[in-house]
Amino acid sequence: MAAAEELGAALATAGHGLVYGGGRAGLMGAVADGVLKGGGHVTGVIPQALMDLEVGHTGIPDLRVVGTMHERKALMYELSSVFITLPGGIGTFEEFFETVTWNKLGLHKKPSLVLNVAGYYDPLRDLLDHSLRSDFITADVRGLMRIVDSVPETMAVLDELFT
Repeated sequence: MAAAEELGAALATAGHGLVYGGGRAGLMGAVADGVLKGGGHVTGVIPQALMDLEVGHTGIPDLRVVGTMHERKALMYELSSVFITLPGGIGTFEEFFETVTWNKLGLHKKPSLVLNVAGYYDPLRDLLDHSLRSDFITADVRGLMRIVDSVPETMAVLDELFT
């Protein structure tokens, strides 16, 4: 949770906005709160079904309610310049791999970063490297996914990308 809040604060300090899934709880909410506390702009995109369950972050000024999860992802991808994945579960994994797959297919050319908080994504790094060694992915595809181990490293990558 602390890393998510730190990331949000760092994004705001660097002048980056946040486009995210619109939730108020967990790591998503913590990143959004960090950006808001730092005076940054937050755009949340959430499906109506989740709003009905009262999980939407009503404290953000730009909360967009859409019909489906597919619409949510499409709008988030459209509005985003880079994708940063924090620790999460199956939905997080699915969204991460979709951003990379869309990049591979040429549907966008936006970087995908993974913030490896406390080594959470070490097994993913190992799997990706194993897939590369086993010739199931190419070095170009492996290069579409950058795993970073801290918020400062994440911000350094963003500085490289946007300066």
